[in-house]
Amino acid sequence: MAGKKSGVVLLNMGGPESLDDVEPFLLNLFSDREIIRLGPFPFLQKFIARKIVKNRAPKSRAAYQLIGGGSPLARISVEQGQALAARLAGEGDFMVRCAMRYWHPLAEEALAEFQRAGVRDLLALPLYPHYSRATSGSSFNDLRRALAATDYKFSCREIAAWPDQPAYAAALAATIKEGAAAFGDDPFTLVYSAHSLPVSFIEDGDPYLDHIKRTIAAVEPLLGFGGRLCFQSRSGPVRWLAPSTPEMLDELAASGVKNVLMVPISFVSDHVETLYEIDIQYRDLAHDLGIRLVRSPALNTHPRLIEALAELVLSHAR
Repeated sequence: MAGKKSGVVLLNMGGPESLDDVEPFLLNLFSDREIIRLGPFPFLQKFIARKIVKNRAPKSRAAYQLIGGGSPLARISVEQGQALAARLAGEGDFMVRCAMRYWHPLAEEALAEFQRAGVRDLLALPLYPHYSRATSGSSFNDLRRALAATDYKFSCREIAAWPDQPAYAAALAATIKEGAAAFGDDPFTLVYSAHSLPVSFIEDGDPYLDHIKRTIAAVEPLLGFGGRLCFQSRSGPVRWLAPSTPEMLDELAASGVKNVLMVPISFVSDHVETLYEIDIQYRDLAHDLGIRLVRSPALNTHPRLIEALAELVLSHAR
């Protein structure tokens, strides 16, 4: 990739930027058979998805209303891309763009920008440190379909996962220490809250849970203390990874814990799972249980996260 302009495609989920976007965003999400299979036949997927979305959209709109009327995920992803481009500026000729899976900017929009700039060599870098077929896998497949649909001849390499990249682990440790400072000298329990996944995915060989554990194993030596792992954002009547975050809070309250520092371990930017689920739902639940819950800051454009992304790009570019 050296010696000519190279493209970096940052892959992420995306999110509705306004309340009007919520329903079409959810339809894109639930139409993705790679993350949830609705009905026995693929042709039923979108039909069933529309019915689910009609029921789910009002509740989702209410959640997004409480966090400012939309998701900041795409905006933050673009800001991460801009920071990465600035960091790479002295290392070569790189063009960085985002490709969201379920909302704009979509993969075909990013590819059109690269084509206009004459870029042919691409590196796909997921903003999911932990691989799952429901996140990175679906985003990679979406990008591959977009590449196959264009007559422009791109070459594209992929970074599958980076759960224990050293600068990423250092960034997480720094934000955890920042969150811990809120408790002063008071004791607290560290809780990692990861996005949940159906147990069937893990049984089928999905490495997501192993990757989460690798991140924790890389972070805790930098902290000097350990924490407990739980899972948020369940939906649907299947068996999910356990314990759930509410179950963890109930368990801690029953054991007399009064202070919890919650770390959004599987997210590198703020979105509805941090700003609504943790900051509103779980904080209110913790309060009712007699627990003070503090969330460590999301990484967003933390300099060490940007350094991690730059190191990943440069190691592959070389």
